[in-house]
Amino acid sequence: MSSTPNGSLPRTPEATEQHDDTSTSSIKFGTPEALDHVRSLTDVGAMTRLLHECIAYQRALDLDLDTLLSQRSDLDKYLNNLQRSADVLDIVKAESDHMLSNITSTCDLADQVSRKVRELDLAQSRVNSTLLRIDAIVERGNCIDGVKSALDAEDYESATKYVRTFLEIDNKFKDSGSDQREHLLASKKQLEGIVKKKLMAAVDQRDHPTILRFIKLYSPLGLEEEGLQIYVGYLKKVIGMRSRLEYEHLVELMEQNNGLNQNKQVNFVGCLTNLFKDIVLAVEENDDILRSLCGEDGVVYAIFELQEECDSRGSLILKKYMDYRKLAKLSSEINAQNKNLLTVGAPEGPNPREIELYLEEILSLMQLGEDYTDYMISKIKGMTTVDPDLVPRATKAFRTGSFSKVVQDVTGFYVILEGFFMVENVRKAIGIDEHVPDSLTTSMVDDVFYVLQSCLRRAISTSNISSVVAVLSGASSLLNNEYYEALQLKIREPNLGAKLFLGGVGVQKTGTEIATALNNIDLSSEYVLKLKHEIEEQCAEVFPAPAEREKVKSCLSELADLSNTFKQALNAGMEQLVATVTPRVRPVLDSVATISYELSESEYADNEVNDPWVQRLLHAVEINVAWLQPLMTANNYDSFVHLVIDFIVKRLEVIMMQKRFSQLGGLQLDRDTRALVSHFSGMTQRTVRDKFARLTQMATILNLEKVSEILDFWGENSGPMTWRLTPAEVRRVLSLRVDFKPEAIAALKL
Repeated sequence: MSSTPNGSLPRTPEATEQHDDTSTSSIKFGTPEALDHVRSLTDVGAMTRLLHECIAYQRALDLDLDTLLSQRSDLDKYLNNLQRSADVLDIVKAESDHMLSNITSTCDLADQVSRKVRELDLAQSRVNSTLLRIDAIVERGNCIDGVKSALDAEDYESATKYVRTFLEIDNKFKDSGSDQREHLLASKKQLEGIVKKKLMAAVDQRDHPTILRFIKLYSPLGLEEEGLQIYVGYLKKVIGMRSRLEYEHLVELMEQNNGLNQNKQVNFVGCLTNLFKDIVLAVEENDDILRSLCGEDGVVYAIFELQEECDSRGSLILKKYMDYRKLAKLSSEINAQNKNLLTVGAPEGPNPREIELYLEEILSLMQLGEDYTDYMISKIKGMTTVDPDLVPRATKAFRTGSFSKVVQDVTGFYVILEGFFMVENVRKAIGIDEHVPDSLTTSMVDDVFYVLQSCLRRAISTSNISSVVAVLSGASSLLNNEYYEALQLKIREPNLGAKLFLGGVGVQKTGTEIATALNNIDLSSEYVLKLKHEIEEQCAEVFPAPAEREKVKSCLSELADLSNTFKQALNAGMEQLVATVTPRVRPVLDSVATISYELSESEYADNEVNDPWVQRLLHAVEINVAWLQPLMTANNYDSFVHLVIDFIVKRLEVIMMQKRFSQLGGLQLDRDTRALVSHFSGMTQRTVRDKFARLTQMATILNLEKVSEILDFWGENSGPMTWRLTPAEVRRVLSLRVDFKPEAIAALKL
């Protein structure tokens, strides 16, 4: 193996790595690992560096030793103090041992005292228990004697108290007094027999005070459920008997009035009211007794049991009412009349006045049933200790009982009668339509909507969604067909224009008829929306369920569509009236085509004194349009005036686009336009400036000093003004100025 120049062995990679490690970090001297490391060194440089580190480490140790030796005197002082403290600790230890022995003896004494106290407490509790048992035995004996004495004296309340006291004692001390228990149970059984016998006798005699006396004894005797059944059965019997007597009296009146038409004496509403009143009072006035027997469950049981009486007696009353009023026959006649409307010689239908009486009776009966059902369900909902599932079961029982089914039959007849009443009265209102003094409409409008409003209010009062939907659909159909045709009858009259201006002068009678017809349509459109909003608000209160509201909303949308239909008819009639008036204004407008706007200063000044055409036009408007104002509603007259303005403005725009203007001519057009705006603003409550906006902007353009000034008003410089003219129209208007060059106009960037 070759040697290095300095005579050392060549380094292996491991030796090189080891050398690098020792040069960068010191080893931990005084450990076996350091000794092994020294032995493994082969490089002289590494050994030298390690030697220097070792010498430095030795010097550091010397410094530490010097520091420790400098603290020797202080450490000696601390050691002396510790020796003196050790003597004190010996004294403390002796005192602590003495205290421990005292505490130990005290603890033993406390344990002995505590054990004695527990023994005394146990003995005392046993003595108390023995005394209580002795008292119980004595009290049991007293109860047995008291029951016998009370039974002999027929003091059943006291006997019941003795029995209850004995049972409470017996329940507490079950392991003693078996002989006493047998004696007492025998007395209890005897007492129960007497109480039941007395109660049943009182029920048979309907002796209410006695019944109350003995029913109160059932709960102390542990017979709550049996007592509840007996008492509720008694209430059912009383209610049934009273209802039967009233029903029999009702039938007797029916037989007496048979054929005499004395309807007021047969009061079905009063009979049903009394039935419901009896049931409600039975629940309310006996609430304490029912709760004393079985708590809130007792009240619920009574409600369900008494509902059976409602189903049986209430159904009888309603069925008898339907027979008495012959609702089935009336409904058949109405349906037959609806099918034979076009048949000649068909028999007349029922009298609407009688039908209205029946409708009010039916409404009262249905409201009674609904109010009674709502009250009973709310009564059950107010219970806090009953099963929560009981409420939906109760609701279903009330809504599907026999009484509810008969109410549904009555509801079916109600819908038919209400539909007939509504149709007949609407037709009657249309048939007797006449002008009302000091009114802009005829009697038909108010009469028809009063009938519809009354019928719909009555339908909502039934609280039956099917009735409301049926009546609402019938009302929409009436308005959309017969009433709509009646509204348009006058508007569709031929040769309306010739009749309106007979002999060249407006005919007051014809004008009144036309204006009234238009007013009828206008007011009808408004009334339809009012009716819709009223029905919507009332239904929101009566029908909170989302599904029911959706049904009503679907029907009400038809009324909104009807309002739009009436508005369309009104617009068509208004356009027809305008078409009658405008030919009388057009000659004045056509004469404007002959007026020159290439004015000199003298001509402009002359026009200021002698208006060339504006006043003649306004005069023509006054004599042909303004005379109709007192005959029209404000809305109709405003619409009429605006349609006339539309005609005038369109014609003027066409004429002005065919003229040539000087700058003074532009000023003249601006003055003419302002005069028109001022006059028409006084004729209508709506703004008319937007109608003349294009003419006004034409006058503005024609007033410019030079073509480029248009840029001061166009685009971003327009400010609050919205241009109604297109760029092409602006160029065309600029070209009307005789002094504007086409090249300058064409060069504009609009």
